[in-house]
Amino acid sequence: MLLYFEDQQDAASRLASATGMASACIERHRFPDGELRLRLPPDLPQHVTLYRSLDNPNEKLVELLIAAQTARSLGARHLALVAPYLAYMRQDMEFVPGEAVSQRIVGRFLASQFDAIVTVDPHLHRVATLQEAAPVAHATVLTGAGVLSDLIVQRRNRPLLVGPDSESEQWVAFAAARHGLEFTVCSKVRSGDREVDVALPPGLVEGRPVVILDDMASTGHTVAAAARLLRAAGAASIDVAVTHALFSNQALDMLRANGIGEVWSTDCVAHPTNAVSMAPELAQALRDIAQAVARA
Repeated sequence: MLLYFEDQQDAASRLASATGMASACIERHRFPDGELRLRLPPDLPQHVTLYRSLDNPNEKLVELLIAAQTARSLGARHLALVAPYLAYMRQDMEFVPGEAVSQRIVGRFLASQFDAIVTVDPHLHRVATLQEAAPVAHATVLTGAGVLSDLIVQRRNRPLLVGPDSESEQWVAFAAARHGLEFTVCSKVRSGDREVDVALPPGLVEGRPVVILDDMASTGHTVAAAARLLRAAGAASIDVAVTHALFSNQALDMLRANGIGEVWSTDCVAHPTNAVSMAPELAQALRDIAQAVARA
């Protein structure tokens, strides 16, 4: 069975359809003092998957604690979490004495509640695998770069893919290889302690459709800086494709004010720019986990 919360019903329903699983909405009530009351189906099967993308994560983590332990008490023996966006993965070390390493804390918390975790493009830096951050029996990492690449070639003729910074190279390279596209990555040029410019390799952009591709966009400032550079270099058009659309309407307005035409995202985070679904890839990951559990 697939359990979900009402605010993510659309994406969860697509996943349920792709897997053929029965699905049910977790009832959620907020008391006047802010506390939550959750109600799950009273008779759960042994294998349960909980769908909860963890954008705006703080309250959702409390929901996961309550829902996971209730699911166990109602008969779930194997509990999987599908969190297309996985929060708190960036803070993976103590940069300042006394600073919390939130990746380790949240990852171990999730591992204490779930037997398996499936996510998409988690923001891991100094950690090689998701299982190091969240030590569950089955930790699956998918990427949105493939489905975004499929969409891009439908919408633009032989575009140049551009990563806005060096961290984006892994996703841009994957997307480009899928359809034999050219790609390049912007580099940051530091001209002072507090001044950072973005630079492009010369001679690639003029007269070409360009798509900036990255794993996420939040404030949009890095993408906007890349767009200004591309426009100055003579790009015929500039669009953006991101796995996780975390930006506000104001950030979206800023992107368009900087010459960006279309913005496309996956449905990992519900957003008006959602253009492709990750349900088929998530469904296959759950099937692979089910087979591994059956063999164990």
